[in-house]
Amino acid sequence: MTDLPFPLFLGCLPGLESDLAEEARALGLPSPVAVAGGVETSGTWEDIWRTNLWLRGASRVLVRFASFRAMHLAQLDKRARKIPWADVLRPDQTFRVEVSCTRSRIYHQRAAAERIETAIIDTLGATPDPAAALRLMVRIEDDLVTLSLDSSGEGLHKRGHKLATGKAPMRETMAALLLRQMGFDGTQPVLDPMCGSGTFVIEAAEIAMGLAPGRARSFAFEHFASFDPERWAQMRLPAARPAPPLCFLGYDRDQGAIGNARANAERAGVSLCTRFECQPISALTRPETAAGLVLVNPPYGGRIGNPKLLFGLYATLGTILKAQFRGWRVGLVTSERKLAHATGLPLTSGPILPHGGLKVQFYQTPPL
Repeated sequence: MTDLPFPLFLGCLPGLESDLAEEARALGLPSPVAVAGGVETSGTWEDIWRTNLWLRGASRVLVRFASFRAMHLAQLDKRARKIPWADVLRPDQTFRVEVSCTRSRIYHQRAAAERIETAIIDTLGATPDPAAALRLMVRIEDDLVTLSLDSSGEGLHKRGHKLATGKAPMRETMAALLLRQMGFDGTQPVLDPMCGSGTFVIEAAEIAMGLAPGRARSFAFEHFASFDPERWAQMRLPAARPAPPLCFLGYDRDQGAIGNARANAERAGVSLCTRFECQPISALTRPETAAGLVLVNPPYGGRIGNPKLLFGLYATLGTILKAQFRGWRVGLVTSERKLAHATGLPLTSGPILPHGGLKVQFYQTPPL
């Protein structure tokens, strides 16, 4: 296994790239740079494993392991055969090739994919399969061919414990970066008055306990030629901190959602420091904790129904928070600016983000 670093691309939701760059820097990755749709950095194979295991905000980790110029298919074929495929792929693992072509003389994506597949078959002996989990990504842009491996496999928001969800669930990766935007470091209480399946609350509790987000799942890199099972087993050894006090709280008027959140928290190993209760927003009261963060992803018109029916709900939320949560800061996700301002809270608008087929915006307040 080579110790030379590879260029890496850490994908994330557009609008949260700078937050992911901060997280990558905190993890020790060198010189992370926020670019459209993610972060560019570099790392060795062990860095790639660690990044998949520990990054909370990345959607996936791509390893850019080779590049060359090709002006036509014959040249692509010839240069693809010079790639040391045995350094990255195993002959006993099936693979699939995905090609994108932009502003290049090679423009036929399927033909380019077939040339790459044939080069791997002839030089390594591995078998292509359009349904294979192992994905080789080929980008041809301005005649420059860049070869990348998706080291993650399933998206990194799939942590392995949120098996039960409700309507329009928030991805854990999005929740993690919004928590980071609010300065959450694991020491502040976090409350979600409309918690659904509990994503904000569980994510905050995991951070407080020092739990690796990828601890309960597998990754595509486990099928790469460079993979070392013994070293990976050592890297995955649990190093969690003891459970903090009970200060991660979720409420929802839907009993089914509360049952899902409790089950998800149990699977995540954070049930000792989380509490989920069934109650409407009108019953919300300040908990007996220090001031902390209220994060909420309320219903909004595009994903639930008619936004005109929701103004009263947002107004009630704002009234209760202003009356009872002095010193707390609020983070709110919604697709409707008018709904956000119906809370009457001193909101500042943050990034516009894709979420469930909609564009949503994140709003924050100073301490109330």
